[in-house]
Amino acid sequence: MNRPQVVSPEEWQVARDALLVKEKEHTRALDALAAERRRLPMVRLDPGYRFTAPDGEEVGLAGLFDGMRQLVVYHFMLRPGQDYLCDGCCSFTDNLADQVHLNARDTRLILLCRAPQAEIAPVRERMGWTVPWYSSFGSSFEDDLGVTSGFGLSVLLRDGDGFFRTYFTTARGVDRLRMDFNLLDLTPYGRQEIWEDSPAGWPQDPTMSWLRLRDEYGKA
Repeated sequence: MNRPQVVSPEEWQVARDALLVKEKEHTRALDALAAERRRLPMVRLDPGYRFTAPDGEEVGLAGLFDGMRQLVVYHFMLRPGQDYLCDGCCSFTDNLADQVHLNARDTRLILLCRAPQAEIAPVRERMGWTVPWYSSFGSSFEDDLGVTSGFGLSVLLRDGDGFFRTYFTTARGVDRLRMDFNLLDLTPYGRQEIWEDSPAGWPQDPTMSWLRLRDEYGKA
């Protein structure tokens, strides 16, 4: 099996310290990006949008916030009548933790998709998820936000009766939020995908080809 070079503890520490310098630079760059993100302008949202809550109740934008000031919305790829589940969206959701610490900062996280609650419920039950999952079925909300296909993550702010969109990201921007991918990035073999810059002979598969729904690992 191909693997990293074996060296003495002293040689390893020298290499680790050299990498740490670059990691600290990256951390400071991320802090600077976050500071710039906090200064982004925002867009006012029409308060007339309607959604269906997990309990079947119809709610407006205020209902999505559930009393919180900030809201993170993951736009889940589940459309009405869709006969498959997106393993990327499902595995992302598997990574979501309890919200107690997020809520302590007056912030809530929800899933949102175009499918009706009747089609959401069996997915939520199968996967065992507890994260609040709302339906925008019959609403133009996601179209108006430009989430016309695929997945994404929006950040909303509530100020009294005003609602605003402050941020959006998709693709690798969402990828970076996953605990499993971040932990794999710390390992010698990484995510083991062909796009990664790895030494010759390292295990690599087509991008995301290894992902399965949580109850399908080990199946033929």
